[in-house]
Amino acid sequence: MSGSDESILWEVRTFVYRWLAETTRPPTVDRVAAEFRLSAREAAAIFDELNRRHAFFLEPGTLTIRIANPFSAVRTAFRVHANGRAYFANCAWDALGIPAALHADAVIEAACAESGEPLPLAVAGGDVVAPAAAVAHFLVPFRRWYDDFVYT
Repeated sequence: MSGSDESILWEVRTFVYRWLAETTRPPTVDRVAAEFRLSAREAAAIFDELNRRHAFFLEPGTLTIRIANPFSAVRTAFRVHANGRAYFANCAWDALGIPAALHADAVIEAACAESGEPLPLAVAGGDVVAPAAAVAHFLVPFRRWYDDFVYT
């Protein structure tokens, strides 16, 4: 890609994250095309390239953003309340990543994977507030996360 092509990729990525932070939902290809005065085809190519580079993840076979880490576009077991909005995170790690990305305090709705009991979590002043016995366990090693990112 040329330098200007690279530039638009990262401008679109920044726009996607800003849109997500402000609305809790990712923008569509058409919204991005309108924002950047691109054709739908050009915007689709940018989405495909950003997906290929793992800058965000599309629903398979579509141009719909499913994951823009740490944000999830689908309902998950990790709901994060921050800045007066409710976001979904992909996992426990991303539930902590949302307040970090937003530079905000947050209350996180999560549950113990083993017992199903609610697990109260929060981020206040940049610190994680959790029960002393809380442990996050990652079943898949990081080096394998991209093998099946939705499962991970």
